[in-house]
Amino acid sequence: MSFSTLGLSEKVLAAVEASGYTEPTAIQAGAIPYVLERRDVLGIAQTGTGKTASFTLPMITLLEKGRARARMPRTLILEPTRELAAQVEDNFNRYGVNHKLNVALLIGGVSFADQDRKLERGADVLIATPGRLLDHFERGKLLLQGVDILVIDEADRMLDMGFIPDIERICKLIPFTRQTLFFSATMPSEIQRLTDTFLQNPARVEVAKASTTADTVTQRIVAADSEDYEKRAKLRELIEGSDDLQNAIVFCNRKRDVATLFRSLVRHEFSVGALHGDMDQRSRMTMLDNFKKGNIKVLVASDVAARGLDIPSVSHVFNFDLPIHAEDYVHRIGRTGRAGRDGTAISIVTGKDEKALQAINETIGKELEWAGEPLDFSVAAEEKKSRRRSSRTSKDKGRSRKPKAEAQEAAAPAEAETVPAGLEEQPEVPALAERRPQPRTRGTRRANAPKDEAIFRNASHIPAFLLRATRSKAQSR
Repeated sequence: MSFSTLGLSEKVLAAVEASGYTEPTAIQAGAIPYVLERRDVLGIAQTGTGKTASFTLPMITLLEKGRARARMPRTLILEPTRELAAQVEDNFNRYGVNHKLNVALLIGGVSFADQDRKLERGADVLIATPGRLLDHFERGKLLLQGVDILVIDEADRMLDMGFIPDIERICKLIPFTRQTLFFSATMPSEIQRLTDTFLQNPARVEVAKASTTADTVTQRIVAADSEDYEKRAKLRELIEGSDDLQNAIVFCNRKRDVATLFRSLVRHEFSVGALHGDMDQRSRMTMLDNFKKGNIKVLVASDVAARGLDIPSVSHVFNFDLPIHAEDYVHRIGRTGRAGRDGTAISIVTGKDEKALQAINETIGKELEWAGEPLDFSVAAEEKKSRRRSSRTSKDKGRSRKPKAEAQEAAAPAEAETVPAGLEEQPEVPALAERRPQPRTRGTRRANAPKDEAIFRNASHIPAFLLRATRSKAQSR
């Protein structure tokens, strides 16, 4: 099958041929005809199978007729991350080279003024992240009544990032007669509910079982100690021991782990960069550009780089941490083995990852193979329990030291109190309980209160200078 049999326009076919593509992928062959028929489409396919082109190519064909009006885009594409949105813009620029389409990109980290100017000029294609899109709408700079085609890309990622309420709000702002296209690699139950609500009799194009991985990716797991420095040493060993490694993406679960691992690899003189959600947009785009050009060999990233990024030449993916959600494993290793190429995915597993590994095996429908000696999770669990017991024992010992010292101090014979010279015959000060308060009236002094009432209750600690006789004013003269 060739692209010419799918019903695309001559201009689009010329752009596809100029890009070097001759045969469509399974998802493209299945989805493009339905999109050209103006039907709603639910597309499910593995990452790296060309889902982006399966909606960009027919959209360009449909947009050959008509013209955009100011602040009223004709089509809308929603993406979960800025990187994915910028990547879709590149696809429209590549395949729409023979068309005069106005493409507007609304993402965070970029000036509102520049985006407003693009909207005022009129946008045939509006590519946006949900948050920035609603910001423009609430400011009155955007009208959504003219949207004919709505595309929700990486729908499951939208769910993970908490965008579903925004998606539901945006869908209600767009005309009911629109054409809606859903694309994703996984299909959780929440996304299924969303498709049932906003898609009308959709054509389901499922070229592979949801949450399956590509056969072109060799998947392995290796055992390591749970200590972070041991995991970092194991990762360096894996990178240095991979003879066919051209470049690699290393995934961590947390942003602070990305920073720590990045500094560690820099200290060991690796060509490395970092990418996570707290970086500003310019730094993120620069880092990705350097990685694509080969200026950086290893990219340490959070899951912000796990969805939809099209870097065809990535040879290896390393999971420094097993993902919290098993579906993310599918997206992570999908960064390698793209477009029919071979790839390698290696995950580091510790004694804490038994449940995470089991969830991944259930999600992908097969057992991951161990590279080297497999990890005995029962032994790891016993070692963890023994460490806990030893920790508790040391804490209990620390707590018992203080009571023991106090007991020894109480049992020791009391030292004889030394009384300063000249105080042996001091009158005994009555106990506080024996001194009853005398009745008194306001503004008067107690009648029987002694003038020389002792201030100190225990005379044994009175300083010597306080015992000297006082001199009257007459004597001092």
